[in-house]
Parts: sequence; structure tokens; C-alpha cells
Amino acid sequence: MAQYNIGYFIGSLATKSINRTLSKALIKLAPDSLSFTEIPIKDLPLYSYDYDANYPPEGTALKQSIEASDGLLFVSPEYNRSIPGALKNAIDWGSRPWGTNSFSRKPTGIIGASSGVIGTAVMQSNMRSVLSFLDAPQLNSPEAYINFKPGLIDADGNVSDASTAEFLTHYMNEFAAFVERVLDASAQGHIGDPEPVEKAEK
Repeated sequence: MAQYNIGYFIGSLATKSINRTLSKALIKLAPDSLSFTEIPIKDLPLYSYDYDANYPPEGTALKQSIEASDGLLFVSPEYNRSIPGALKNAIDWGSRPWGTNSFSRKPTGIIGASSGVIGTAVMQSNMRSVLSFLDAPQLNSPEAYINFKPGLIDADGNVSDASTAEFLTHYMNEFAAFVERVLDASAQGHIGDPEPVEKAEK
């Protein structure tokens, strides 16, 4: 029976995103202790602090989804050696208004697939900097940079390569254990009060 609800983000808006395909495999291979709910990002307007006094429904729904999650999983491509714009925009929405950072203390995992051999490594490095600032604990090991080749994962999330399936299973087991450790530590008071997110420059 599932113990922890994981909210997951797909960093690509493309309907045929290989990272969406990867997310299906991750959900299939995850331990039974995790359940999954996608947190959609495609309908968010571009963030501006002009919205802070009266948050739009899309931003409020995003923050509520993050806060309702026990942990967060980011499954994302790399665009121009960085975080895709739509995903970064969602992160900005979730961290605002000032003093209401929805990511604080949420255990997080980052994984991504790419047709290139470095498999989203630079994007993940940038994401770690952002999540560290947002006081979101991160699974640091194992790192997961997936070189996606045609036929590796089918439309239903079945992985054709045994070694890849084994690695992804290991990753999800480690992620589940990490979520449990962070939440247990937080419940026991071993994680200090978060620092507020800085105000956006005006």
C-alpha cells in the first residue's frame, strides 16, 4: 500500500516527450510505497511579482499540488545547457509570493533523458543550485542521466534493456528510501526552520 504521494514534473511540454515516456517507466518500476500525481505546468502564465497580491488560479493550484505532495520528482530534458523555461517558470510560481515557498523541506529527485550522451547532466546541475536555494533536500546518489535510444522504453513505460530497467528500479528504490528518511527527520525535528526565499528584485 502506498505511503507517500509523489508529485512529479515533466520538464517538456511536447506531447511526444521522451521524458514523459521515461516517467511512465519510473512509475512502473517504483516500489509500492509510492503513488504518483503529475503536477501540470503548461497552463501557467509567465511569472511576475505583479501577480503576488492576487495569485491566479493556475499558480494557486500549482502551489497546492506541491504542498500536498510528500516528495517531488523532476523528470526533465536539458534545453541549451539549462532548465527548460516552462519548468523554471513553474518553480518560480511555486516559490512565491515571498515567504510562501512551497518547495521548502520537500524531498526531491532529479532525473532526465536525452538523445545526447551527457543525458541532461548540465540541467541537473543547475536544478540542484535552484533547489538548494529553495531548501528542498535532494537525492544526490545515484545520479541518473539517461541516454535515450529508439526502442529503449515503449509508450506504456516498458523498458526493453535489462540493465536500464535494473538501474531505474534501483534509482526509484533509493528515491523512496530518501523520501522516507527526510520526512522522518523532519517529523523528529532534525531539520531546522527554513530560511525565507528572498524577494524578487524589482
